[in-house]
Amino acid sequence: MRAVIQRVKAAKVTVLDELVSSIGPGLCVLVGIKTSDTTADVEYLVRKILALRLFEDDGKRWQKSVKDLQMEVLCVSQFTLYHRLKGNKPDFSAAMKGDEANQLYNIFLDRLRQSYDDCKIKDGKFGAYMQVHIENDGPVTIELESPVPKHSEECVDK
Repeated sequence: MRAVIQRVKAAKVTVLDELVSSIGPGLCVLVGIKTSDTTADVEYLVRKILALRLFEDDGKRWQKSVKDLQMEVLCVSQFTLYHRLKGNKPDFSAAMKGDEANQLYNIFLDRLRQSYDDCKIKDGKFGAYMQVHIENDGPVTIELESPVPKHSEECVDK
């Protein structure tokens, strides 16, 4: 799983000019899911997003997390985070498809809500053509990717 996290003064998502979600100060998180992602990837990203120290405390930078300051998080599903270029054309075959991605994205949202505060976690509309409006704070932008699982090597007696 991949996340692009932006510290914001405010953010909102609209679909067909209708407001879907909005937040005040906090984080806007663009979330991409690849074909091999599992709930282990969800757990990693949830833990990191809520613990990232992207906010100031007493004039010192990088001291407080969104959770420490009880701020809001706006999540937006974005399959385009898993692209590769074929010439000048993007290919999204590495991104998890429709229903399966929607299920894992909803698990991600549920885990965020369980790990933090249900009413402080907002999201866009999965699969919709959305407009994401953000007022960057800084700007501060952090990319996260869940680690590739390490396969245990078998010991072979020789």
